[in-house]
Amino acid sequence: MAEPTIWNEPGHDCVLCPPLRFRFNDMADLPGESGVIGRDADFLLIPDVAPLADGHVLLVTREHYRCAGAFGRRMWDRALAWRDRVAGLYGEAYGSRDLVLFEHGPATTQGGGACIDHAHWHFLPGTRGLRSAVEAHGLPGAPADHAALRAYIREGRSYLLVEEDGVATVHAGDGVRSQFLRWAVTSAGRGGTWRWQETFGLPGSRRSFFRTLQAMRTAAGRLENVQAAADGEESHQ
Repeated sequence: MAEPTIWNEPGHDCVLCPPLRFRFNDMADLPGESGVIGRDADFLLIPDVAPLADGHVLLVTREHYRCAGAFGRRMWDRALAWRDRVAGLYGEAYGSRDLVLFEHGPATTQGGGACIDHAHWHFLPGTRGLRSAVEAHGLPGAPADHAALRAYIREGRSYLLVEEDGVATVHAGDGVRSQFLRWAVTSAGRGGTWRWQETFGLPGSRRSFFRTLQAMRTAAGRLENVQAAADGEESHQ
């Protein structure tokens, strides 16, 4: 039996659900459906339309979930498998599997600094210092896993999810500014403009989108070739 989604009302308006899923891509003359890096029955991996850096991608649920804290166990495990896949793509594309993962987890409409109440994880290659920036803002972290995020949502509390150096932490998210984690990434040393509305559609942002798309697709092709070669060797043994 399929896991239920959080919002299943007919006609709800969400820019990460069909038919609006690629509306912002169209507005910035960026590929939408044709720009998907990878997909399965549950998730899409796509470049961010206002990237903080090359390699900035989003893991977006196909069905409508408010956040990862609303996932059932199967969806959570699938999301972690995608995290590992992104690490492999980064290793092939940028020479290191190091990544940072972050999510605004809204318990209420646009809570926890979320702009969009649809589950999506941000990934960036090689970022350091995000957790320190969050904690320096007075938001200490605790070990994060599926149960921890679900507890936040069941209690009506928004959260911030951060993973770097292979360690995931959850931080209280109620009352933080919109796009707080994008701000924290820039304050951790990335520099640049964190508010997506200020870079969306600009030439530099578009170039970064296309560089990310090309690098990640090339990496995916190489990894598929390696796997096909390995499978071929096994079949001849």
